[in-house]
Amino acid sequence: MGLGKSWKEIPIGGTLPASTALDYKTGAWRSFVPKFDPNLCSHCMICVHYCPVMAIPTKIDENGVKGWKDKIYKGVIRLETNLDYCTGCGVCAEECPTNAIKMEREKWEVKK
Repeated sequence: MGLGKSWKEIPIGGTLPASTALDYKTGAWRSFVPKFDPNLCSHCMICVHYCPVMAIPTKIDENGVKGWKDKIYKGVIRLETNLDYCTGCGVCAEECPTNAIKMEREKWEVKK
């Protein structure tokens, strides 16, 4: 859906708050977790807009963020996944136009 689109072309539904998603921590039952490759990220924000549970908070980084083709983006958004809320659905990885997000199997540690 997001391939070849800028954030301005995403339907309004993709930018509305995710209802009660932030009221409940859902990250404890996922099977996959997104891994960002900052060298591939173009900071297009499509992953942020498409995340159904708002699990990709954005932060302005005035020091600069290394991204697409080693370009340093100053004063732009730093993307990090909030694993308390990420359900591992993979929408972010599916919509990323530069394939900067890969879904990896969650590693669980069993404590006795």
